[in-house]
Amino acid sequence: MKILSGVSLLLLLFLTSCYSFTGSSLSPEMKTVKINTFPNNAANNLPSLSQDFTVALQNRFLQRTTLKGAIEKPDLLIEGEISDYNITPTSIGSATTTTQGNTIQALQNKLTITIKVHYENSVDPTLSFDRTYSDEAVFNSDLDINTIETAQVKIVNERIINKIYNDIVANW
Repeated sequence: MKILSGVSLLLLLFLTSCYSFTGSSLSPEMKTVKINTFPNNAANNLPSLSQDFTVALQNRFLQRTTLKGAIEKPDLLIEGEISDYNITPTSIGSATTTTQGNTIQALQNKLTITIKVHYENSVDPTLSFDRTYSDEAVFNSDLDINTIETAQVKIVNERIINKIYNDIVANW
């Protein structure tokens, strides 16, 4: 019985050393990451978008990987820009009738954010890439845009960050 327990323990230790439960495909040589500020170059501008996106992306990598922040010569460099930020109507309807006729009003709006990402991997340069990520959120137009915009931006940012993280770390 003791031999079986010992063999089971050794097998468990061996299997644990072969598999990372973090889901990360980063090689052990990768120790540092630098994530530069993503400037907001979109025509429409939300003043806090650049800072909010950059900080959330930095937090994702620093909290969910063993990577440490670096200022010079990082193993991974992530930078880019916010290239589009738009709120557009997605469905319209007739709202009221006036003396001039029917007034058309948006029933739902769609927030779309597009981010261009430049990723450099100095450990394995074949994994480096330039990609564009975009996502959106639809919300009712009867909601106050000043109240709902921050929440919708957070949702869209989170989705884009998930895509970036998965492409770099999970390599799915």
